[in-house]
Amino acid sequence: MNPTVAGQVRSDACVLDELVSPYAGLDVARTRLVMRDNWASRWTVTWEINGSKVLWPVRHLGSVPVLSSKPVRGFTWRAKQKHRPGLEFLVSTGRKHGFESLEERAALLALDFMTVIEVLPQPFALTFEHVNGHAGHIPDFLAVMPDGGHWLLDIRPAGLVGEMDAVKFAASREAAAACGWRYSVITGWRPHALSGLDALSAWRRPLTDQLGCQPALLEAAADGPVSFGELVQATRFPAVGRSHAVHLLWHRWLGFDLGRPLGDSSLIWPAGWGQSR
Repeated sequence: MNPTVAGQVRSDACVLDELVSPYAGLDVARTRLVMRDNWASRWTVTWEINGSKVLWPVRHLGSVPVLSSKPVRGFTWRAKQKHRPGLEFLVSTGRKHGFESLEERAALLALDFMTVIEVLPQPFALTFEHVNGHAGHIPDFLAVMPDGGHWLLDIRPAGLVGEMDAVKFAASREAAAACGWRYSVITGWRPHALSGLDALSAWRRPLTDQLGCQPALLEAAADGPVSFGELVQATRFPAVGRSHAVHLLWHRWLGFDLGRPLGDSSLIWPAGWGQSR
C-alpha cells in the first residue's frame, strides 16, 4: 500500500486541518477590516486574569499569561435553548472542558485526539475596527498544542456563517497572526473523520492489559498494513483484543485511514509506517 495515497487521512500522523472542511470566506471578509498603521495597537483583547478584566492591545497578545486566564463569558443552561452546552472530558488534559454546542463538543474531541495540552473556551473578547465602525468577537477556543504552539478556533456550521460572522472571523485570524498563532474556522468535517474519532474515543481512557493484547497487536502490525480483522486474531482473545486495538488507534500507536469507516477490512499499520520511504 502506498502510504501517500491521495485523499488518505493517516490517523497516526494527521493534524487538525486535515480533518475539517476548510472555510474559504476569510480573504473576502478581510477587505472590510480597517487595518491602517498601528492597527495592532488600536485593536484590543480583554482577558479574565485572576478574577479581573485585563485589557491588552493585540500587538501584545503573545505576552498574555493564557494559562492563568478564565473564560470571559460564562456558560448557561436553560430550558428550550436552541444550542446544547455541556462539559466534555479530555484524556489529554485530565479534566472537563465547557462547550456551547454539539459542534464545539466535536472540536474538543478532535483536539483530544491531537493530544492537546490545554483548551481555553471563550478565551478573550476582541474589539476591532471595520468599515462600518467597531465590533467585538469572542472566539470559541484557544488550544495549546503539543509543540507549544497556540491555535485559535471558531466553530460554526457552514450554513450559519453570516456576513458579519465572516468579518469577525477574519479579524480573529489577523489578531492570531499578529502574535504567531494559528487560526481556523471549523464549518464541518471531512467524510467519516468525526464518526471515526467518535468510535475510537470509546476506548481512549487507560486500559489494564492483563492478557498482553497490546504487545501482540503491535507485533502483528510491525511489518506493515494488516486488516483490522486479522490484527485482532493475533491476540489470545480477539473479543478483548478489539478494545485494545481501538485504544492503540486512539493513542496513535497504530494508524488507519480516517477518511474511511473503520471495519474488519480496514488496513492497520504501526505509527509512522512508510513515511520515510
